Amino acid sequence: MSSQPNSNKRLFIAVAVTAVLAIGVTALLVNIFEHKQEARNAYFRVVDLDDNTDDPATWGKNFPLQYDGYKKTVDMERTRHGGSEGIPHTPDDKDPRTVVTTSKIEEDPRLKAMWLGYPFSVDFREERGHAYMLIDQRTTRRVSEFKQPGACLNCHASTYVYMKQLGGGDIFQGFEKMNSTPYMEATKNVKHPVSCIDCHDSKTMALRITRPAFIEGIKALKASQGVQNYDPNTMATAQEMRSFVCGQCHVEYYFKGDEKRLTFPWSKGLQVEDIYGYYAEVGHKDWVHKETGAPALKAQHPEFELYSLGVHARSGVACADCHMPYKREGGMKISDHHVRSPMLNINRACQGCHRFPEQEMKDRVEQIQSRFLQARNTAMDALMDLIADIKKAKESGATDAGLKAALEAQRKAGFFIDFVEAENSVGFHAPGEALRILTQALDAVRKGQNSLRSVQPRKTASVRPAKPGAADD
Repeated sequence: MSSQPNSNKRLFIAVAVTAVLAIGVTALLVNIFEHKQEARNAYFRVVDLDDNTDDPATWGKNFPLQYDGYKKTVDMERTRHGGSEGIPHTPDDKDPRTVVTTSKIEEDPRLKAMWLGYPFSVDFREERGHAYMLIDQRTTRRVSEFKQPGACLNCHASTYVYMKQLGGGDIFQGFEKMNSTPYMEATKNVKHPVSCIDCHDSKTMALRITRPAFIEGIKALKASQGVQNYDPNTMATAQEMRSFVCGQCHVEYYFKGDEKRLTFPWSKGLQVEDIYGYYAEVGHKDWVHKETGAPALKAQHPEFELYSLGVHARSGVACADCHMPYKREGGMKISDHHVRSPMLNINRACQGCHRFPEQEMKDRVEQIQSRFLQARNTAMDALMDLIADIKKAKESGATDAGLKAALEAQRKAGFFIDFVEAENSVGFHAPGEALRILTQALDAVRKGQNSLRSVQPRKTASVRPAKPGAADD
């Protein structure tokens, strides 16, 4: 008689378990379906975008996840050897910023001595994220106290629509006009720092190159490698484009001719010797050093060049793989548009390939950077000694011919040191190449100082006494 209640109890439990399993399976299937739908619908079109939509907030209505990351580039966070921390600043008529970053020339006066006579010796601060690229340029003393061309905007603003407007739809013609327009006039015609439209097609969302200087530069580079008429927008792979869009701005360049055409000096290659040889061939100098008279060169920010010579590029790793790593948002896989140092995002930026603990990855990077800084400081000290020796020789009446080799050594050593100094990875993008460059800079200094050993003072011209009563000419 007592078996009946037990049977009912077992039946009830079985029904309950089945119901729970059914609910669980249904929820799982619904979740899978929703994720598949999310993956299928990469975005929901809230607004129509076209080839003139340069406001990132408008793009953000269709791509809120990417836009949320983009807005985070306002963050200021230091790593051990890089990044920036905000310093309170009282706004005024010339500088409306409430926060600035540390002055690099105050932290290291050797930089000022290396660039003496050039705008960078007046104002050079720690770089900040993409959100600040336009406001920081507009307010630097390098712009407010020196006449600069509109070409400066290429790497600090969303210029694609502006160039199209200037060129009547032709960005190359607009590019030429913008370059030669005075900066203070040109900057009034741009509204945003780098924006979505600078890297993406508004209809297909595909990556694209919008900077004529990169198109011309990569074409010249490929020609030097035997590939003629290279067009990155039709011939580059999807993975290459994940570095090329960054290389539109993070590069070495100069302003060519009276028209100030922004030019990437890549026709001989990407190594510093190739670029230095290019400048020698075209007879370019950025300024004349104020104390020595050396025809000096200022390196800009050659991240693309150094990256291209490193092991990550050789392994097929793109800039975006480390600085904008993929992440999962629901069923979607997107690039993290919070562009920043991989050291602030080690899990996604590094550990997808390197199976080591975060601390181990951090320690490895910091060791590379610390060794680089030690070598950089050694080379910088040597350059300061060379500059002092040239000044002393000039004061002693050295001839121009006698100083020629030493001044060339200063030009070369200064550019080589600056090439890895201005590059923002603190030697990490290509550790071996960065140390090799500093070694070549030290060799240039040594040869320059050796050349001064045989310098002869300038002969003083003899003055013939004037005849008595002669009138002055």
